[in-house]
This record gives sequence, structure tokens and C-alpha cells, in this order.
Amino acid sequence: MRNLSPRYRFMFPLLFIAAALLFSAIVMALWNAILPAVTGVKEINYIQAMGILLLSKILFGGFRGGHGHYQWNKMNAKWQDMTPEEREKFKTEWKNRCWKRKENISEIKSEEKPDVIV
Repeated sequence: MRNLSPRYRFMFPLLFIAAALLFSAIVMALWNAILPAVTGVKEINYIQAMGILLLSKILFGGFRGGHGHYQWNKMNAKWQDMTPEEREKFKTEWKNRCWKRKENISEIKSEEKPDVIV
């Protein structure tokens, strides 16, 4: 917020608060419209919706700011610096890792199936 007039510096916190209040109202409306009918949970009030919004931000979004773009740019720069051979090796290694994981998961699931006794 450099070189902004005092009026705009005052508006940013107000916009943030207004957005938080609006999103809380949306969470409350969606929760009360959908979840009680589908899952049988109780309806929530506005303060509980604010708490759920904050909790979901902490659990799923964190408070990173814009650092996700930094990581993407860093990986993109590494990718650009790789030779075509290094890129193919990288792709092959990740493909092998993903397929091994899928195979292990399918093996575990097949072992968990109980025998049916008739």
C-alpha cells in the first residue's frame, strides 16, 4: 500500500471486513439450506458461520498470503533450466512414483476385502 492516499488506505480494512462478513453470511446460508436436509445436522447462526469460515481457512488455506505463486515460479524456473534429457528423466521418475503408489493402494484394498462365507 505504497503511495496511496489516506482515503484508500482506510478503505482496504473496510473492504476486508465487509468481505469477511459477506462470506460468513454465504457460509451460513449454504449450510442451513443444504446440510440439515442432507446430513441431518443442526442449523447454524451467523457467529458459528464465521467460526467455520475461520476454521476452514486455517485448516485448508492457511495464512500463506501469496507464497503459492512463489513456489510455482521457482519450480517453473527450474523446469526451464533443465535440458530435454533431464526433463524426460524427471517425468519418468514421477510417473513411476505415481504408478507405484496406485499399485500399492490397489493391493491394500484387495487384501482388505473379506472372504464371503455362504
